[in-house]
Amino acid sequence: MKAYMCVICGFVYEEEEGHPETGIEPGTRWEDVPINWVCPDCGAGKEDFEMIEI
Repeated sequence: MKAYMCVICGFVYEEEEGHPETGIEPGTRWEDVPINWVCPDCGAGKEDFEMIEI
């Protein structure tokens, strides 16, 4: 599983954990996260996230 970081605020989305607070179930791959999902911390779009290694 991969992780993606918001380049605006540093929020990290981890596929393994998902983000249940915004309706993204654990294990949801980044490509399966809806295109209109936004960073829960700053509101940035998916295009503002980059894959990182943890």
